[in-house]
Formats: sequence, C-alpha cells, structure tokens
Amino acid sequence: MVVSPQVQRSPRETGNEPRVTFELLRDRGNEVARSYGIVHELPPDLREVYAKFNLDLPAINGDGSWTLPMPARFVIDAGGVIRAVDADPDYTRRPEPDTAVAVLRGLAERPAR
Repeated sequence: MVVSPQVQRSPRETGNEPRVTFELLRDRGNEVARSYGIVHELPPDLREVYAKFNLDLPAINGDGSWTLPMPARFVIDAGGVIRAVDADPDYTRRPEPDTAVAVLRGLAERPAR
C-alpha cells in the first residue's frame, strides 16, 4: 500500500507511468504523515525550484500548503504495532525492500495469538 498527499497528477507525469498493482490511499493535508512525524515544509528557495519546473505543490496536494511527507516505509502488524521504519529526509535515498521483507517474514513466522 502507498499513502500519498497528491490529489492530482503532477505536470511532470506523462501518463506513460506503469500501472500500479497495489493500493494507493490519499492522505489529504498530510494528516497521516503528520501523525507519524514525517512532514516537512519546503523552504522558499526550494519552492522557487519547484516553480521553475511548473510544480504547484499546493495544487497537486490540494491543501494550499508547501508540505511534503518524508519518504518512509512502515511495517505495521495486525495489532497496529509498528515493527519497522525506514525513513530518510533525502528523497534520493530509498530503503531497500529486503529490510521490510525480512521483517514481514519474521511476522509471518510468529505463532498466532
């Protein structure tokens, strides 16, 4: 599952992106991301960069703000307990799936309660 604040496509998207085979949930106003403490506001200099690429973040996210969630991956068990977190403010460094897969395998091997 992917959670995103976007309510509309970015102008940089071409429409040729691969179709996703997982659930996409909208996080209007970054409410969920904010509850996990991973929202940050873009500084003025970065807003100018976005403008040069015709990226109107407040419109794309539909909330009037210049906020983004930090790229993160959470593994949450059936009881709502967070079992693993991979988060990095540098969007170019994404966590390897192997970490989350290992945690998921460990959860699957645990006896049911």
